[in-house]
Amino acid sequence: MTIAFTPSESAPVETGPVVVPEPAGPVMAAEPEFWEPSAPGPQEAPAPQEAPEPHAEDGRDHDPVVVRDARDFGVYARTGGWAFALKVARSVRPGGQAAEGTARTKVSAKAFAELAGCSPERVMRYYKAWDMAADDGLVPQFEVLVPGEDIELPDADVWLSYYTSRNSASSVRGQAISAAAEAEGIRPTKALEVAENPTALRAAILADPGTAEAARGALLDRMKEDPALQTEMARAIARTDDLKKAVASEAKAADRIGYVRQIVENGQIRTPAGQTVEAPAELRAEAERHLSLLDELDDSEEAGEWAGEAYDTVKGLVAKAVEEDPALRVQERRTKFYNSLQKATKVFEELTLDEVMEEDIYEADMLQRLEALQEAIGTCISALRKATTTS
Repeated sequence: MTIAFTPSESAPVETGPVVVPEPAGPVMAAEPEFWEPSAPGPQEAPAPQEAPEPHAEDGRDHDPVVVRDARDFGVYARTGGWAFALKVARSVRPGGQAAEGTARTKVSAKAFAELAGCSPERVMRYYKAWDMAADDGLVPQFEVLVPGEDIELPDADVWLSYYTSRNSASSVRGQAISAAAEAEGIRPTKALEVAENPTALRAAILADPGTAEAARGALLDRMKEDPALQTEMARAIARTDDLKKAVASEAKAADRIGYVRQIVENGQIRTPAGQTVEAPAELRAEAERHLSLLDELDDSEEAGEWAGEAYDTVKGLVAKAVEEDPALRVQERRTKFYNSLQKATKVFEELTLDEVMEEDIYEADMLQRLEALQEAIGTCISALRKATTTS
């Protein structure tokens, strides 16, 4: 679409050899989202003021100034920041060189900013936005633009893909945020705005479950590559009793689900004594049924109760399989005996004579317990010897 802004009614002011218009309207705030000057572009001498034709609606005439504002608003509504980026693109050139094919001289960003009553940094953000759009073939290059010339402009929706009003976008942190935003398919300006206002982000997380869920997912993804954040989160959980209990409960459920999944995927069971053997077909089928129920649970559903039921069912079937297999049953009891003997031996070896000989340590029941243990060991030895002679 072609834009044409009617010059304001302000009289020209001499600022040297070149006659430029005096900026009209209020001076812009330090950093608004869009720059909307009401004065004509630099080096554009104001044409004789021609009041717009009165516009009638229901037989009523409107103030020409109102009509002009409405038309300017319509241009901005259709083109957004492109309307003002064009003013920069066609008027600004490093060194203030003349535009190609015309005697009209462009000005530096600093001079343009002084005429506009804003900062050179703001002018350059519009300049850079136009430059990126020109590289993409969306708008003409600076060299072919002539001061005061109007051209077809892109739609307003495209503007924010090229323009950022935030200085943080040029920092290393800002560039990282912008890159992440583009990877997620959103405008960098949105992500930068959130990053610059953590309090607003906190309020949204506290008030909105959807935002909290998005934050949770983002934190989990971040922790995969950030060991320091992992440590901080683990420390925070360990210091909070409710969170610590919740983590313990979820860990228990995860272990039980893992036990069932291992049977399904590997086709093996681990007996109570620690043996690993092939799982019977009936047991494996039951484990698959419970696992499918667990996998169908929504993220919002508690898995603890379902995991407990699956675990108890499968464990019961494992015990049944052991009892129904004579050879396995004997091996299971033998393994249990060895495990118990190993534990008892380790514990007894940790006792030292030095501790026994200390007067402050000795108690009468210590001797009684050792004598009882000696008797139990003697009985066990006799039983094993008897089994040896009868086998």
